[in-house]
Amino acid sequence: MWQAEFQTLANLPCLPPALARDLDLNGFVFVPGPVSPPNLPQLAEAYDHAMQTADPADLRIGSTTTRLHDFVNRGAVFASVYLHRPLLAACCQIIGEPFQLSSFLGRTLRPNMPSQTLHMDYPPDGGGWPMIGFILMIDDFHKENGATCFVPGSHRTGAHPSSPVPICGPAGSMIIYNGSVFHGHGTNQTDRPRRSLQGAYIRRTAKRGHDPGQHMTAQTRNRLSPLATYLLALDEPGHKS
Repeated sequence: MWQAEFQTLANLPCLPPALARDLDLNGFVFVPGPVSPPNLPQLAEAYDHAMQTADPADLRIGSTTTRLHDFVNRGAVFASVYLHRPLLAACCQIIGEPFQLSSFLGRTLRPNMPSQTLHMDYPPDGGGWPMIGFILMIDDFHKENGATCFVPGSHRTGAHPSSPVPICGPAGSMIIYNGSVFHGHGTNQTDRPRRSLQGAYIRRTAKRGHDPGQHMTAQTRNRLSPLATYLLALDEPGHKS
């Protein structure tokens, strides 16, 4: 069943050749997101509501960012993000076999925070590799508010140069990247938070970071499309979570 569903995905339109080449060579691409500009305020409002009403025990307060997992279960408005067709096409290209959603979270870079150390999410020989990550910009990303920076080609060479490239763009844009490319957020020099939705896809047989079915309500389950159900691996006996 996995292979049949994967083949259906693989037969959908691929990334345009220029984007496919950039993803291979640079390790990341920048694409329009799935939410139209008129609907971005609704997405931002839903994001804020989820962060503000979450159980404090679910919030992860890091040195520079605040994270909240399980956005699959935090509203139908977020589904289009992890189902974005260019993202799934990138997964078919890089993972190249049946895959599943490993994580989907909200992440806020707090005001006046320093830059993050450049890192890989998964080394090429690590468990869970290959991985495709994604970042949906809830706010505009620019140099002053800590746009995520990438080291082009570092997923191929393992090099860790000191001159990463900030990926700037308007709210609603999406960055899709290879989990083995060096990256990290920049310095937020502003007095405002910088918000994003982030996540990752990994191989179907790998251990994922978060199981969306663990606390899923019947309401959420009933609204999932067949594609979402498959990508969340909710109907697979013995799936790893």
